[in-house]
This record gives sequence, structure tokens and C-alpha cells, in this order.
Amino acid sequence: MKIQIIIGSVRLGRIGPELAKWIKNALEENAVEAESEIIDLKEWPLPMDDEPGLPELGHYDQPHTKAWSDKIAQGDMVIFLTPQYNWGDPASLKNAIDHLYTEWANKPALIVSYANRGGGKAAAQLKQVLDGIHMQTQEDAIEIKLSECVFDEAGAISNEGEPLSAYRQLLIASVKRMITKSY
Repeated sequence: MKIQIIIGSVRLGRIGPELAKWIKNALEENAVEAESEIIDLKEWPLPMDDEPGLPELGHYDQPHTKAWSDKIAQGDMVIFLTPQYNWGDPASLKNAIDHLYTEWANKPALIVSYANRGGGKAAAQLKQVLDGIHMQTQEDAIEIKLSECVFDEAGAISNEGEPLSAYRQLLIASVKRMITKSY
């Protein structure tokens, strides 16, 4: 069982990589019986609409789309880590999803959003998209409230263990449910 943790933001100064490491560590520390991998969209340049055919046909001309297809096909389930930008998920995440179609189908998916108040509006929009590509979205979306975190001078969460511990149990329970349902 392989869980792919996709960092949806590519902005400078983002905290997505820090939160993705927290998710990966939480899974490992709580003996979740699955391999996890962090996929950072910043390392996957996917130009907008540069394939001549529809993604649902699965015929890709561009090397970057073929590589992206191969990468996503390797996973059994996905955790989408998304910030909330202007009440929605970032274009980088939507574009990465829209590059493919069948590679996503029937995979369990969990949404972990983050924003000052938790990112629920971004999570709701993303859930609609994931339902549209036939992913098995979990009912428990996790909304990390950045207003409860303290940041150091570099912009990193300085008290990681304290505010994020409240989300750990929900994360582990949701992932274990995904694993159980996918067998």
C-alpha cells in the first residue's frame, strides 16, 4: 500500500513542505501499515493545457505528462495537502489533477487543508473535483487552523508539536479507514 502526499502549493514562503513532513512522520510514528511518499508540485512543472487530447483518453504526448502519469499510477491512495487561497485551492493543484484522469479513478483520497481558519472552503471545492474524477474521498477532511500556530522568524511553525497534535488522531484514523476500505 502506497500513500502519496501531494503538496498543492508552489508559492514562495509556503509551509506545505513542513506540513507534508509532519503528515509523513505522523503516519510512520503511528505504525500505519503503508509506505508514504511526499510529492511536491514545485518539482513537477506541468504547463497549462499543453496536451492535444483529453486526459480521460490517457494518450499523452508531453514527457512531463507521461512522467506525472507514471508517478500517480504508482500510488494506491492520495493525501491532498492544500492551502486555501481566496476561498479555493491553488491553481497548481487543480492543474496537476486536470493533467490526468484515469490515474486518479477509484483511489481513496483524504484532503488536509490549511488556512487561518482551517481551509474548509478550499477543501469543499477540492472534494467536488475529486468526486468528479471518481476518487473515493473521505468524509473527514482535516482543517489545520494556522491561527492556532506560532511562527518563527523564518516563517516555520515554531510550536509544531502543540497545535498539530490535535489533528494527529483524526489524520491517523482517516488514513487507517482508507487502508481498510481499499482492501
